[in-house]
Amino acid sequence: MARAQRQADAPSAELRARVRRIGRILDRLHPEPPIPLEHGDPFQLLVAVMLSAQTTDKAVNEVTPALFELAPDARSMAAVTEAQILARIRRLGLAPTKAKHLRAAARLLLERHDGRVPAELDALEALPGVGHKTASVVLVQAFGVPAFPVDTHIHRLAARWGLSSGRNVAQTERDLRALFPPSQWGKRHLQMIHFGRRFCPALRHEPTQCPICSTLSSTHARSERGRASPRART
Repeated sequence: MARAQRQADAPSAELRARVRRIGRILDRLHPEPPIPLEHGDPFQLLVAVMLSAQTTDKAVNEVTPALFELAPDARSMAAVTEAQILARIRRLGLAPTKAKHLRAAARLLLERHDGRVPAELDALEALPGVGHKTASVVLVQAFGVPAFPVDTHIHRLAARWGLSSGRNVAQTERDLRALFPPSQWGKRHLQMIHFGRRFCPALRHEPTQCPICSTLSSTHARSERGRASPRART
């Protein structure tokens, strides 16, 4: 029974071929994708990712220099006030909540991890303001631990390219982890973010001009156009 289930869950030959095709295009267009959030160490990356919720990476990169001048590490972040943090990130969405979480997370890092950012998923998710996606980003980008964080770009592209049902982010992550080997997860995560922003946006997307969507089978393309809607594209 278990063997039959594994065979039933195995990707089809068509899907495996699509994954290889997508991988080749991503490698050609984004051979060495940079980390979008500027940082100097794992703590600063954690802070930047926490700040990026409902905010563009560009906006985060504009406020973090002043924030890191004030508090470059967990010890200094825990020592300043929420008001001091807020003054430097006020232009970002959800700034008051983020300021509160940053200080609380820094204090917990001092209490539990001697001020260092842990390289374990459970320990990261236990920090205030740190969810599964944030923890996964820190794991793979700061420590090289295999993880496939799924943001809105990746969730959209996985459904658009027929790699996942797009039911929810958790399902998309499971599907992508099954389709790509762990050694590729971090790179594919970054490649899909950069590709989505440049070629495959949520709005005003033209499939025939997209280097990947234009290569999909006509059947899949028709299916995708048929179920596309403003809600599904966000």
